[in-house]
Amino acid sequence: MSKERTFKNFQTINTLMVNYKVIIEQDEDDILIARVPDLPGCATEGKNREELMTNVREAIEAYLEALKKDGEPVPIEMVQINV
Repeated sequence: MSKERTFKNFQTINTLMVNYKVIIEQDEDDILIARVPDLPGCATEGKNREELMTNVREAIEAYLEALKKDGEPVPIEMVQINV
């Protein structure tokens, strides 16, 4: 059986007044997987949408905290900022 993931949805997460695009896919075992393209390596999963959104918020916050701790800038190349 192929491990191919199917595209499910796009979602934006507002963290520190910045909206990050989140790509949500579903694997063959119905596990939801979220990736944040603007934050390389930032990904998580959940059994349902509610759990996934909680996990992705936590993953983004942890990623940004790590950048701050290391003195690195926050990536904003593809971020959409609402004014």
